[in-house]
Amino acid sequence: MKFHLITLFQDACDAYLSASIIGRARKEKKIVVKYQNPRDFVAGPAGSYKKVDDKPYGGGPGMVMSAMPVVRAVEKALKPYSAKAPRGKRPLVVWFSPSGKQFTNKDADKLATYSDVVLVCGRYEGIDERAKKILKTLAPVKEFAVGEAVYTGGEVPALAIVDAVTRRLPGVLGKDASVEERRIASSAVYTRPETILYKKKSYRVPAVLQTGHHANIDKWRKER
Repeated sequence: MKFHLITLFQDACDAYLSASIIGRARKEKKIVVKYQNPRDFVAGPAGSYKKVDDKPYGGGPGMVMSAMPVVRAVEKALKPYSAKAPRGKRPLVVWFSPSGKQFTNKDADKLATYSDVVLVCGRYEGIDERAKKILKTLAPVKEFAVGEAVYTGGEVPALAIVDAVTRRLPGVLGKDASVEERRIASSAVYTRPETILYKKKSYRVPAVLQTGHHANIDKWRKER
């Protein structure tokens, strides 16, 4: 599976995506992560500063990312894929918005069925809305919010989606049962030692977890 991140900050994304389970999945070729920087699609002499934002029409604070550098970056990501391919075979473009549909485990399962997902990471006050309209003519577009907070940019939501989708792919976690939401799981987990003593008070592992009685353990987890 390939993830294409459209971002001004590749280094910030790659630090997370090169570590731990996601980093191992990349090394083992279970996923591929590619980047396109909108600045690379702005005309100008080599080495010059490539401006990708401007003041918003109608006034207001902050700056807005220009539409066409983002569109060109997505076009580059989509270039290897035929626009004539059946809709289900074309890459999916993900657009982030605080007003979008809240991303869930079910959405992660659906995204895991695509071979390519393009994640558009906005910055500043957002991206010129015309970019989204143009992108819808190139590929299917899903609009998501990741959590109820507003972030500085789309990179954090994009990393969350790459993480959530990657862990669902066969072999990434070793066993399908390691995907917590596919089994009976509790948010409370314990490991050794059985008893922790802190400031003269004992903190123990619940007795049911030490019985080996799986039916009782599952019941306990459901109740939790």
